[in-house]
Amino acid sequence: MQQSPLRTVELGGTGLEITPVGFGAWALGGANYDWGWGAPADEDSIAAIHHAVELGINWIDTAAQYGFGHSEQVVGRALAALAEGERPYVFTKGGQPEGPERTTLQSLRHDSLRREVEGSLARLGVEAIDLYQIHWPIPDEEIEEGWSTFAELKQEGLVRHIGVSNFDVAQLRRARAIAPVETLQPPYSLVDREVEAEILPYAEREGIGVIAYSPMASGLLTGAMTRERIERLPEDDWRRRSERFREPQLSGNLELVGRLRRVATRYGVSPGAVAVAWTLRNPAVDGAIVGFRRPDQVAQSSPRRAWS
Repeated sequence: MQQSPLRTVELGGTGLEITPVGFGAWALGGANYDWGWGAPADEDSIAAIHHAVELGINWIDTAAQYGFGHSEQVVGRALAALAEGERPYVFTKGGQPEGPERTTLQSLRHDSLRREVEGSLARLGVEAIDLYQIHWPIPDEEIEEGWSTFAELKQEGLVRHIGVSNFDVAQLRRARAIAPVETLQPPYSLVDREVEAEILPYAEREGIGVIAYSPMASGLLTGAMTRERIERLPEDDWRRRSERFREPQLSGNLELVGRLRRVATRYGVSPGAVAVAWTLRNPAVDGAIVGFRRPDQVAQSSPRRAWS
């Protein structure tokens, strides 16, 4: 049974009322591609989505690039099992089609984006995508073509709202010269604060909705990540090659987790919940994307206590 709703806030000027936390589906893409997280169990992923909805979380963020369609397929299966009134908003992204040997290409060309959105609609099993986002502003010279295509998709009703991810201020201005940028998805956490200088103030000033990704730094700030666990990460988990999970950065990051744990103990929540709450305290941020792969991870993060 679905619990009473969490508090919501309007995402920019979209009219979408979203909960402070959204379900991040990157890890649901699985393994065997260049940005995989190892192989999750799809049934666990679906159960995690359903548990998040039960707790009141009302939006999911995924992308065609996550497992080259696999994450969207899993999300689509989870949605199909929900009653119409229970279904969360679905946000996804395009601009990173599959290349040779399951590597990620970058294309903002009109025809490529058209193929991607059609594939996303089919995998998700929806008539229209609630929010469609350019995943990365690469190649830079294709931004105008890509954003013009997004404006077309919205006008045609294939997507309800359009936004961007990983754009800087100059790129946002270029896109806004063509059509309004409704939302921005930047990385933002205690270990990734570059957007505080220019990007978040610009988004807040211009009324652009912000949903931050990786508020727990891809699991690093959850409190469950140790040196031993990092050493045991699967070979196909992209975090094995991330500088944040390796020295010299790792020692400082684990020290930060220790400070988060002390705060979390005082409030009876997890270190990860404190990290997410820190991200949400910025007035420019409307929501934070938190990744879950199992139902127990959703419960451990206690969104009602930390973010309601």
